[in-house]
Amino acid sequence: MAIDFTFERWEKIRKDADGWWSGDLKRPLIQMRLSGKDPGRGEPDLARVPRTAFYPFDTPAADIVDRWDFDLSSIKYLGDAFPAVIPDFGPGVIAAFLGAETVVENDTVWFKPVDQVGLDGTTFEFDDQNDWFFRVQDLFNAGLERWEGLVQLGMTDLGGNLDILSTFRPGEALLIDLYDSPEQVKCLTWEAHEMWWRYFDRLNQLLQPVNPGYTAWTHIFSDHPYYMLQCDFCYMIGPDMFDEFVKPELEATCKRLSNPFYHLDGPGQLPHLDSLLEIKELKGVQWIPGVGQPDYTHWPEVYRKIRNAGKRIQFSGTMDRFEKVAAQLGSAEGIVFMGHADISDEPEVLEFLRKYDVI
Repeated sequence: MAIDFTFERWEKIRKDADGWWSGDLKRPLIQMRLSGKDPGRGEPDLARVPRTAFYPFDTPAADIVDRWDFDLSSIKYLGDAFPAVIPDFGPGVIAAFLGAETVVENDTVWFKPVDQVGLDGTTFEFDDQNDWFFRVQDLFNAGLERWEGLVQLGMTDLGGNLDILSTFRPGEALLIDLYDSPEQVKCLTWEAHEMWWRYFDRLNQLLQPVNPGYTAWTHIFSDHPYYMLQCDFCYMIGPDMFDEFVKPELEATCKRLSNPFYHLDGPGQLPHLDSLLEIKELKGVQWIPGVGQPDYTHWPEVYRKIRNAGKRIQFSGTMDRFEKVAAQLGSAEGIVFMGHADISDEPEVLEFLRKYDVI
């Protein structure tokens, strides 16, 4: 097998990740993926696409996994890095599982309601016969058969709770509902919560125990259930509405996950950070400044606030970016960093990893 990894290396990944989550590991987790490695095999005929949803349904799952295998074989995994992949059908794919129309265009995927039924006509029911749900399961099964646990299969991007609801109440409709029908919105939020957990649990039943552990669309490894939670919709609401409509469901989900993280996406979500950090069970925050904003090194006050609340931090990019953020914080402990470099940079990468006691 051409993927540059072994089952023995999983033991160290698991041990160090457990120590990092518990706070016993007094160093950062640094995943360095080096592109440009010789894959040791021929490139498959199936082309690489922006998201898995771009492959027609009649593309065999085994062929897609073979494409993934080639791409994973073209990477060298150093430090805390490991081979991982997700079936990527766009953020909030539970909306598709629940009957929304899936639109695949312009290098992205989005969802819209088939019919505009109004808030009174909106309801969510678990559908294990849905074509998109079958597709995700087929890809997981093909990956498990191909790699037998060598590659971590990450949870598909299920989406945030109010984001799922906003698919069926698009545009300004859900914002108006918050004012006009708050109790109905809360009922539907808890319906969506139950659907999220039913799909999450069903897919994990399929993946375990062959899968090495748990990851999501951000590949933080965990031996116990982990997910990168989000609510992009809350960009459009203030702290009071966040606390009323978003936070209760987030708190409930954090209590059910062993290692929950939150995807804080853009300056419009910063007003909610203090409230998020009050959630005792929330383990960490992924801060994404967003398009057109200064990069990660220009937000030391955000990272300090997260650390001072006792939460962990995740971000990605270059080694230089990591070093600047770590210097701003005074130490790198509690950070999980996803770094990327070229295979020709391996000597520099190894020196970087030694500096932080990763190797």
